Amino acid sequence: MNIMVTGATGFIGQELCRKLVLQHNFVNALVRSEKMDEPQLKYFTGSLTDKASLKKCMLGVDCIVHLAGRAHILKDQADDPIVEFRKVNVEATMVLASVAKELAIKRLVFISSIGVNGSETVMVPFNEKSIPKPNTPYTLSKLEAENGLVELLGMSDTDLVIIRPPMVYGTCAPGNFARLLKIVSLGIPLPFGSVKNKRSLISLSNLVDFIILCTSHPQAAGEIFLVSDGEDLSVSEIIGSLNEGMKGELKIFPFPSILLKFMASCLGKSNVYQQLCCSLVIDSRKARSYLGWTPKLDTASSLRLVGSEYKGK
Repeated sequence: MNIMVTGATGFIGQELCRKLVLQHNFVNALVRSEKMDEPQLKYFTGSLTDKASLKKCMLGVDCIVHLAGRAHILKDQADDPIVEFRKVNVEATMVLASVAKELAIKRLVFISSIGVNGSETVMVPFNEKSIPKPNTPYTLSKLEAENGLVELLGMSDTDLVIIRPPMVYGTCAPGNFARLLKIVSLGIPLPFGSVKNKRSLISLSNLVDFIILCTSHPQAAGEIFLVSDGEDLSVSEIIGSLNEGMKGELKIFPFPSILLKFMASCLGKSNVYQQLCCSLVIDSRKARSYLGWTPKLDTASSLRLVGSEYKGK
């Protein structure tokens, strides 16, 4: 296949492009300026809002994987964050989709976020039928982009596939997972022994495999998928697996969760507390039943591998 990838130089994009090439696909990578050291990719420099650049990059393309977006802004300095998120995640996505529709590209795979469903689960896991409840400018912009794509491509020749992954982990992951890796590597005792939560995660490798499957599987057309490794771990189990991979001697001690939450709020780190200590569980059976997909790597082993690779950097 000939596949166009936006966000090709990002955390997910680099691994996706690498695997696509290994599987003998042709890859058109839309980049702003920087390029990866991958001679088998065909690079196109341009903007998501520049229709001329987009048309050049889409020439001969069967499928577009849209990864580019505004995310992982730990300290957003924008005067009005939602305006900035909409410019990139909604308006630019609509330009991309309009060109894809005009050129009758066969499929567009849009990488959204589980945050569209909400920030935490209490009793019932999220699934594809759960009512969306985004509660940040980023996740709201992702839902608006999803809705815009459904409306624009609904009756067109371009199939739409939407994927909502939870936290994606890997050695070079950005955002809060990068922070967690650094904290675990320091070996200092951590106060998560009293936290009894469950988190669904997906490894970079498993997510990329699923994205590639969605580029061509006929049953994926017009569908939304919530996808994870299929195992749900507590923050203590996540840290423990990373620590095993680092061969560290980190200790996790009990500390009242309510005080942890209060301290995080005082330090302006409520989002970090929520991602680590609250539960967010995904029911990803649809991905398995519709597409016959099975994650190749289990979560605990993958986390140990990430810990080992991070320690060896």
